[in-house]
Amino acid sequence: MRAPHAKTARVPAERPLIVDAVALGMQFAPDSTAVVVVDMQNGFCHPDGALYAPGSEAAVEPCASLVECATDAGARVVFTRDVHPPEQFDGNHYYDEFDRWGEHVLEGSWGAALHDELPVDAAAHVVEKHTYDAFHETELDGWLDARGVDDLLFCGTLANVCVLHTAGSAGLRDYRPVLVEDAIGAIEDDHRSYALDHAEWLFGERTTLEDVTFA
Repeated sequence: MRAPHAKTARVPAERPLIVDAVALGMQFAPDSTAVVVVDMQNGFCHPDGALYAPGSEAAVEPCASLVECATDAGARVVFTRDVHPPEQFDGNHYYDEFDRWGEHVLEGSWGAALHDELPVDAAAHVVEKHTYDAFHETELDGWLDARGVDDLLFCGTLANVCVLHTAGSAGLRDYRPVLVEDAIGAIEDDHRSYALDHAEWLFGERTTLEDVTFA
């Protein structure tokens, strides 16, 4: 669990009688916001990938757009990479992703690399994870907390797997998880709908690319 840092007190405001289009959007402070791009790798997003899904490939362009917007505004960007050593699940009692999914995103492989069309610059932070949750046994929590990040905008793939588990883990650590629904890939549309509804109901919020602004 991250150590708490100073936060601006939130004072309840009176509900306005008239809500305009701007008020319906979501505004994020660049210095306390990070975009988390989950697992946009060749193995998932490229047609030659071991676990390719067309919905994951379709999320590449929206993810790139969100990253560019955040970078221009001065917000931080984190890319997660799902990476599995070939021997990771040897001897496990039950948890074995290779048994469930087949071998994928092996350490050092082309499949484990981030998709070429993503704008990954020197300022971006890349987190290697070995399971669905990018906070599990990684440095992500400490990295975000050390930089005063409170709000996390999630995009990437898959909606009901690594995006959902990572965003849920963020909520349990007192970050504000916001899922950008039109920048999230899924195998089926129902999977995306389930993940978004579940996140909004239990631990976070949802928005669209159009409604995200940084100021």
